[in-house]
Amino acid sequence: MTDAAKVVAVTGASSGIGEATARRLAADGHRLLLGARRTDRLDALTREITATGGTAAFRRLDVTDAADVRAFVSAACDRYGRVDVVVNNAGVMPLSPLEALKTDEWDRMIDVNVRGVLHGIAAALPVMHAQGDGHFVNVASVGAYEVSPTAAVYCATKFAVRAISEGLRQESTGNIRVTLVSPGVTESELADSISDPAAREAMKSYRSVALPAPAIAEAIAYAVSQPSHVDVNEIVVRPAASAQ
Repeated sequence: MTDAAKVVAVTGASSGIGEATARRLAADGHRLLLGARRTDRLDALTREITATGGTAAFRRLDVTDAADVRAFVSAACDRYGRVDVVVNNAGVMPLSPLEALKTDEWDRMIDVNVRGVLHGIAAALPVMHAQGDGHFVNVASVGAYEVSPTAAVYCATKFAVRAISEGLRQESTGNIRVTLVSPGVTESELADSISDPAAREAMKSYRSVALPAPAIAEAIAYAVSQPSHVDVNEIVVRPAASAQ
């Protein structure tokens, strides 16, 4: 239990890193609003957290819809009175070679991975300015630093998240903190969205050594736990046994 409980809104909280982050932050005593499209999973997670003494609620959320993200942040304010932290975690990763021309999947990655983060910032930034402080934790990837075959568009979206995060940090007067968390290979459902057969097969080998999602949640919890005068800007977390 932390002495400085915060109100934290987490997107993409129905599985993987988002789900693990919800559990970890709830254990620290933070009050959570969880968002994702799969409300059955959010309901089960919320029940689990509250059954163990934590504080959590959930709301269906589509991060590609700016109005829905504004309503999500407003719901956190209505329920808890403020929003201290937004964890922009929702993401998709349907990898494929560019020559496969899966433009609908390119659009989906841009909408979720880039616009979703921008929608989270646009919804919460005025709230944070009004209350005098706040913290954005944007989940990117090691793909924000390097590009690999079949991952050009995915990496481009994560490069964008890195650039957006750094721009927001530079524009902040010090009362808004910004953390970029970039996981290496992590156990999640991201690879389930890969429709290209060759890329899907390659990902099996790539993900042979992977971090458990709670390892990334620990990094997020570390950044959130720092005192207000400390801004942890970038954290890269990789499996110790892997070069990726």
